[in-house]
Amino acid sequence: MLIKLPLQGPDTQTVSAQDQAEVDPGVTKVQNALGAMGPDAGAKIVQRDAVGPVAGQALRNQAVSVTLLALVGILMYIAFRFEWTYGAAAVIAVFHDVLVTLGFFSIFQWEISLTVIAALLTLVGFSVNDTIVVFDRIRENLRLHRRDPLYKVTNDSINQTLSRTIITSGLVFLSVLALVLFGGEVLRGFSLALLIGIIFGTYSSIAIASPIMVWWQERLDVAKTQGTPGRTVGGKSRTTPGAQKARAGAAAR
Repeated sequence: MLIKLPLQGPDTQTVSAQDQAEVDPGVTKVQNALGAMGPDAGAKIVQRDAVGPVAGQALRNQAVSVTLLALVGILMYIAFRFEWTYGAAAVIAVFHDVLVTLGFFSIFQWEISLTVIAALLTLVGFSVNDTIVVFDRIRENLRLHRRDPLYKVTNDSINQTLSRTIITSGLVFLSVLALVLFGGEVLRGFSLALLIGIIFGTYSSIAIASPIMVWWQERLDVAKTQGTPGRTVGGKSRTTPGAQKARAGAAAR
């Protein structure tokens, strides 16, 4: 059983050798409460730890740094494999997932511990995986349907991967729900963060990442069409691929 108590000392704003002195009064109270249950209860204190504000601030800074580095790595990887607009859209969607999850923890005053940080990083990987599956299908369909506008290709790609997304996310959701219900207090923060993140991560992969990519790519294609409608290669005029997509989209509309 995990028992959490606030520091009992008069000054809880510093973390130093006074930590043990601040923990001892809380340990005494817990021991008295356990002793009142009677000798047959067999309860004993196995371990005790103290985390003060300074340690909490250090953990917070490390968590922010790790999350930002993960987002930068994701942006670079997706920009290398696809285009930078795809990477920017994926990072915005992942940032949305993390922000919404932290918002729930802030609203309900849940503790953010190391296990919650691990859950957030797991959520980042899970959400990016869903987004890359959709982006990869969009890239394949762009090669197969060169004359179709990007909006139509993206919509078809989302519909083609929708069943896979629902099945995968649904199975993970059921597993995490079991952790929330039966995992106990130790895993409660981890499981709650994953539960919230999976719901909004699945939503963002479909309704945030892809629309942002389409909006951004169409604006870039229109700018390229207006600025450089064609370029000369070997004495012949050649239209850029972006201009072709933009013109195809305009013709379809």
